[in-house]
Amino acid sequence: MIQVIEKQTGTAFKLKKGQKLKVIDPQGEQVSDMVLFNAEDPREKISSGKTLDFEESILITKGDFLWSNRSRKMMEILEDTNGRNDFLLAPCSPETFQIMYNNHEYHPSCFENLHTSLAKFGIEPDDVPTAFNIFMNVQFDQNGKLSVDPPLSKAGDYVLFEAKMDLFVALTACSAEDSNNGSFKPIHYQILD
Repeated sequence: MIQVIEKQTGTAFKLKKGQKLKVIDPQGEQVSDMVLFNAEDPREKISSGKTLDFEESILITKGDFLWSNRSRKMMEILEDTNGRNDFLLAPCSPETFQIMYNNHEYHPSCFENLHTSLAKFGIEPDDVPTAFNIFMNVQFDQNGKLSVDPPLSKAGDYVLFEAKMDLFVALTACSAEDSNNGSFKPIHYQILD
């Protein structure tokens, strides 16, 4: 059954070892931030640094694993129809909009959507790591200067993951204008046995 994450919101759920998670961009050009925690011990969580290190790439896609801060495999990427994801940039937060957008009004953020969704599992805001940003298109020039370009994902693109341990998973439909080519759309997901 397809679940819907409405625009600029998030959700969290348990995924058992061996279950698959399909994250779908139903309309195209919409990023989804994902964080993972070991359901048996949430101090073990997804690690951008370990993943980039062990996969020897900053472009994480089909055939790669998402690794934990304890150097263990948390998920395997079985399929990726888009092929462009980001694991460099942190989830957008209230401070993101103040510092980078000069917006001092309230703005929904992935960080808030992640930590409020995960609170039911006893996970606190300071526990939220750098997210795996599904469909996010981060480019960099020869001097290392980063730019966030429109996602390359088209309507119906998806990434299929398989859990390598029991996990708490949080997903968002990203709230940052630049990440989603200026508009906000839903994200769909399915849990498959």
